[in-house]
Amino acid sequence: MNLPEYKDLRMRVTEDGKHQVLDILRRRFVNLTPEEWVRQHFIHFLITEKGYPQGLLANEVELKVADKKLRCDSVLFDQNRQPKVVIEYKAESVELTPKVIKQVTTYNMLLNVDYLMISNGLIHLCLHYEKDDDKWIFLEEIPEYKRL
Repeated sequence: MNLPEYKDLRMRVTEDGKHQVLDILRRRFVNLTPEEWVRQHFIHFLITEKGYPQGLLANEVELKVADKKLRCDSVLFDQNRQPKVVIEYKAESVELTPKVIKQVTTYNMLLNVDYLMISNGLIHLCLHYEKDDDKWIFLEEIPEYKRL
């Protein structure tokens, strides 16, 4: 992966042999899938390297569109508990295509955030919405929290 290694990740194996990792945001163990591995490393990266407040991040945020339910992988909220960043994770083996970007922008139709982030653990994309130009631009790197 193209993320710092975090040795403080807590892991366990369940009685039925499933590997799990402690999700520090949900405060419980979750099944360790390739996507979850990316999520946990990316969340730790945002908190420890970029200064994102742990208390303003949430995983598996449910959205409702009529009778359909969607789930954002992670959302960063501002101090007023309004969504500011939507984050989507993919397994390392998944290419970050325009289809993936479209998926994240769909979530934004409901949340109206300023930033979208996508990571497969190898490549990290960050888009910022330029209101004056009414368009999304790619940033060169994931911004520090204080620069959002």
